Amino acid sequence: MSCRVAMLRMDKDGLIQLPPSTRKKQPVRTILFTPATDPRDTLVCPVNQLPQLHLQIVTKATSALWNEYIQRYHYLGHSPLPGAQLRYFITAGEQIVALTGFGAAAWQTAPRDQFIGWNPDQRKTNLHLIVNNARFLILPWIQSKNLASKILSLMIRTLPDDWEKRYNIRPVLMESFVQKDRFVGTCYKASNWINVGETKGRGKLGPMGKISVPIKDIWVYPLDKKFRTLLKN
Repeated sequence: MSCRVAMLRMDKDGLIQLPPSTRKKQPVRTILFTPATDPRDTLVCPVNQLPQLHLQIVTKATSALWNEYIQRYHYLGHSPLPGAQLRYFITAGEQIVALTGFGAAAWQTAPRDQFIGWNPDQRKTNLHLIVNNARFLILPWIQSKNLASKILSLMIRTLPDDWEKRYNIRPVLMESFVQKDRFVGTCYKASNWINVGETKGRGKLGPMGKISVPIKDIWVYPLDKKFRTLLKN
């Protein structure tokens, strides 16, 4: 990770304060909904009876479609993923059934850092070896038991190679933050992710000791048996 990227992250998280940028901010683009993402007929089907699942990396040509689906159907809506990223469509046959997005890991979160055994210098040096599952959406008209855990298992097998191919970096740990008042993380548990704790609900710049954003469970998945050694080198 470059020094500039690290400083920008620390500034965003309120750890330092950089001087105002002289760059002009790009206008926020409104995402208009098109017939391409209109709801479909409900599909009720066990995952083992669906056509074979395929992962399709989002390209420049399909980026707007991914953004539109996320904005329209994900409870958090669309916002650009931070830093290095990979986004996917998951299809069953010709039909899009789900979407996922992975980006840069959270700068600092105590339960994860304690689980790894990190000190601040180790985190600063090796944070790029963790990827964050920032978006995961099964389209609302798809009702397929165990589909979510099936997709996570496919991602675990596929993403490390895709990430290494694109960025020449092989991640050794995945993380995800699951909002407790909405979800219980069943699909992560079923896919053998590890719940390492929860956020404090303070947010990046919230006051100490006060809950200002929803509390989230922190789930991680080791992609390498030696992940601790690799993250602490």
